[in-house]
Amino acid sequence: MEFTIKSGSPEKQRSACVVVGVFDNRKPGLSADLIDRASNGYLSEIIRRGDMEGKIGSTLLLHNVPGTLCDRVLLIGLGKEREFREKEFRQATRAAVKLLNETGSYEAVLYLTEEAVKRRDIAWRVEHAVLMAMDAVYRFDRMKSHPEEVRRPLRKLTLSVPQRSDLPAGEAAARRGLAIAHGASLARDLGNLPGNVCTPGYLAEQALAMGKELGFKVQVLERAEIEKLGMGSFLSVTNGSAEPPRFIIMEYFAGAKRSKPHVLVGKGITFDSGGISLKPGPEMDEMKYDMCGAAAVLGAFRSIAEIGAKINLVGLIPACENLPGGRATKPGDVVTSMSGQTIEILNTDAEGRLILCDALTYAERYEPVAVIDIATLTGACVIALGHVASGLLSNTETLARALLIAGEEAYDRAWQLPLWDEYQEQLQSNFADFANIGGRPAGTITAACFLSRFTKKFEWAHLDIAGVAHKSGKEKGATGRPVPLLTRYLLDVASREA
Repeated sequence: MEFTIKSGSPEKQRSACVVVGVFDNRKPGLSADLIDRASNGYLSEIIRRGDMEGKIGSTLLLHNVPGTLCDRVLLIGLGKEREFREKEFRQATRAAVKLLNETGSYEAVLYLTEEAVKRRDIAWRVEHAVLMAMDAVYRFDRMKSHPEEVRRPLRKLTLSVPQRSDLPAGEAAARRGLAIAHGASLARDLGNLPGNVCTPGYLAEQALAMGKELGFKVQVLERAEIEKLGMGSFLSVTNGSAEPPRFIIMEYFAGAKRSKPHVLVGKGITFDSGGISLKPGPEMDEMKYDMCGAAAVLGAFRSIAEIGAKINLVGLIPACENLPGGRATKPGDVVTSMSGQTIEILNTDAEGRLILCDALTYAERYEPVAVIDIATLTGACVIALGHVASGLLSNTETLARALLIAGEEAYDRAWQLPLWDEYQEQLQSNFADFANIGGRPAGTITAACFLSRFTKKFEWAHLDIAGVAHKSGKEKGATGRPVPLLTRYLLDVASREA
C-alpha cells in the first residue's frame, strides 16, 4: 500500500473516500465537524437519528454527502471522547482501513490522524496509522491453491496532518511506520508457514536473501561448525530430528566504527513436539510458532535496515526442530554447554533455553553493549500475563526500563518480572551444575534464571513472547510481535548513540 501525507480541509478532498470520526456522545470529531458545516448539518442529522452512535470501531459509509467533493464519507466511531487514547486510536484506524479494503475504495484520505490522542504527537499518530493500516490488510494465503481475491483492494491511503508545518514530521513517521510494518509482516509470514516449509534451512535462506537485499552480512553455520564451537546444549535438542540445525549470524554495522554492537538472540525451534517429553496432541500444530523469536529478530533487522538506522547490531538465531526419535535426548541426560557448564535435562520440552544458552555464550565474542533474547519460552508466561504483554526479565534495571518505555511508545508492551537469587535454588541438580527446569512454581522466572547463568559478561534482557507471538481460535495466526517494541528500542538507542 502507498502512503502519502497531506494537509487540507476534508470537504475539499477529491477522493474515493474521506474518513472522519464520531464520538459516542454523538459529537462529530474535528474533521467530521468541518464536513457537517459544509453539508449544512447533514452529518448532525444522521447522528441525531441514531444511525451512527459513535461506539468504538463502528462504521457508517455515506454516499454523495452534500458540500463535499469526495465520492463517499466513512464515519468511524471513536468511543468516549475523554477515553480516546492509544488503544482507541489504533482500533478505530484498523476498523476504517479494513472496511475500505473490503468495499472497493482503492484510495482514501484518513482524517483520524488529526484527532488528539493524549500525550501523542502527530508523528506517533501517523506512524501508528500506517501500522494499523498494514495490519488491517495483511493476509496469509500463500499455502492456498485458490486464494480469495479482494475486489479493488485499498491501494493508496493519504494521512492528513493539521498544518503544513507538520508535513516533514508526518512523512518521516510514515516511512518509519511502513518499515516497522514490513518487519512485522515478515515475522508473521514466517510464523504462519507450516513446519514442513519453514525449516531451519528455510530460515537461513531467508536471512541470506534479506542480507543480500538490504546490504548486511549474514553467515550460516551447519552442524559440523556448530559441533566445533562446542554447542552441546543446542545440539542436544536437534538429536531426534532428521532436519539439520542451523546457526544464523547477522551483522548490521551502520553505527560508529568503534561502537560495540547490540545483540538480538531469537529462539528458532521451527517445530516443537516436546521431544521425548511429548506434548499433548490437541493444538500441537501451533508449535510451528515456536520460532517466532527468530522471526522477530529477522523482522527487526528488516525494519532497522529499511530505516537505515545508525547502529551496530548483531542477530543470532539457533534454529532446529525438537522431535522424538531413536537418537533423541532423554530426560535425565546430562549435556555440556558451550560455556562449559553442564545441564541435567529433566524435561526435553524445556528446549528453548537449551538452544538460547549457547547462543548467549557465542554473543560474548562481540563484547556487546547489551543482549536481548526473544523466545516463546514458557506456557507459564501465558498464565501470568495472558495475551497482552510480553514477559520481561533482566540483569540490568536500566536496560529493562528502556525496553518498557519502548514498549509503551510502540504499544507493544512488556511487563517486568523479578529475577531474584531465591528463584535460582529451584534449578539445583544432584548430577550436573544445574537442571533445565525448576518445577511448576514461577516457571517463567526460573526459565530466565537458567538463561541468566550464561549472561554474566554483559547486560542482558529476556523477552518471553509465548502469550503475544500468535493468536489461537478464529483469528489464529502470528502477530509479528515484538518487532515494533524491538525496533523502537533500537531506534531510541541509535538516537542516543548518534
